[in-house]
Amino acid sequence: MASVLRLGSGRRTRIAGLRQTGPGHASIDKNPLLHYVLNTMSLIHILSIVLIVAAVVAVIFLVRLLIQLRTTAEEAEKTLVEARVLVRHLSELDLEVKARVEELGGALGVSKTVAVEISKAAALVTSKFLPAPLRYLPFVLLAARYILRQIKTGKEKHHVE
Repeated sequence: MASVLRLGSGRRTRIAGLRQTGPGHASIDKNPLLHYVLNTMSLIHILSIVLIVAAVVAVIFLVRLLIQLRTTAEEAEKTLVEARVLVRHLSELDLEVKARVEELGGALGVSKTVAVEISKAAALVTSKFLPAPLRYLPFVLLAARYILRQIKTGKEKHHVE
């Protein structure tokens, strides 16, 4: 049952849940606060309170957002400082690796030269001081080794079966 309620500004409003208790008075079932607000305040006052509450909620939200952004920016600065330190260490490591690679390149060049000289000396010794059939001895030994391995693996397969 809806009844007509007269607010403070003199406007008439239909509100459900109100009942007439007497001439010019309306009561709200089980809600005295709503009854007080509707009987003492105008619609403009109620809307302004709603807008003020909405503005306060928006300001609180914005303040919390700005605080979160500030903490995020501080963490980003810390991360950036750590990244700069890591980049500096990486560049130092890169320089050290390049220096070691250059040293290793020099050592490889010396080893290559030594291997070539040993090869020349071995060729000279085998061609001048050893008889012709002994020059083929390394190849014969490799072939004999291969044949012995094949025989050995054949015997192992025979025992397994």
